[in-house]
Amino acid sequence: MLRRNVRLRREYIYRKSLEGKERLLYEKKRKIKEALEEGKPIPTELRNEEAELRREIDLEDENTAIPKTNIDDEYASASEKDPKILLTTSRNPSAPLTQFVKELKIVFPNAQRMNRGGQVISEIIETCRAHDFTDVVLVHEHRGVPDGIIISHLPFGPTAYFGLLNVVTRHDIKDKKAIGTMPEAYPHLILNNFSTKLGQRTANILKHLFPVPKPDTKRIITFANQSDYISFRILIVHDAYHSVELLGDSRMKVKIIEWHHIYEKRGGPKSIELKEIGPRFELRLYQVKLGTMDQSEAQTEWVIRPYMNTSKKQKILGD
Repeated sequence: MLRRNVRLRREYIYRKSLEGKERLLYEKKRKIKEALEEGKPIPTELRNEEAELRREIDLEDENTAIPKTNIDDEYASASEKDPKILLTTSRNPSAPLTQFVKELKIVFPNAQRMNRGGQVISEIIETCRAHDFTDVVLVHEHRGVPDGIIISHLPFGPTAYFGLLNVVTRHDIKDKKAIGTMPEAYPHLILNNFSTKLGQRTANILKHLFPVPKPDTKRIITFANQSDYISFRILIVHDAYHSVELLGDSRMKVKIIEWHHIYEKRGGPKSIELKEIGPRFELRLYQVKLGTMDQSEAQTEWVIRPYMNTSKKQKILGD
């Protein structure tokens, strides 16, 4: 099994190393296609390669015209089967962290929670590969407060590192009648404002944690990116409509807000009433690696640079 994983990983890294060459060749073909369609002369830098490129263009079809990326390889089997997630924590978890992970088990369908014990990360990853898990979610804490979550896709990656902020669990809410019970139906997803390349990458990692829901399910999970400021949110519910008011402070950081709610149509088909059922937390992406979390040598795809002069001006995940 170990040799097989090493071989598969080596093949995957080799395919990824060819991406740059394939992308450059694709751009050359695109320029020639545009020149031929618009009746313009062939660009000077491509005239020596024109005959060979036009021959390759004639042999292409809709499946081979656009080069595949590492994302296609990472999530190639995502549409064939539902995700299977393993949830675990750092060693010696506190009671609040254990409670938070228990609630995450209900948030993510098909998730299984495991007590960390004395197991190391490499053992957990190998066990998950052997039992066909698609993702491993590891939650960290600082002095009893959950402060970090790592999402590692199997078998090749990627691994996304998030900071956790403003965690409010269902256990923290005193009025249990107001929040009601949590349904376990497959949820609809709303991914808002992930417009940049990194934002689409992050949305891709998040959405593959959830299976395809039924059309009539009443459970909704929203990932709303408030790109450049910390958000303060108020959920206002009316009989005929609902609205969400977002207020920000002067600090400029990238946030992802996770809302979990269900809706009811008490006043007829045109009347929707939202009810938030928790838990609630905010995510801040700070690193993406092209590998699983047990691979210290994995290439870093992106990492936050908070101390650069332009870091406050950047819109990392969306507009």
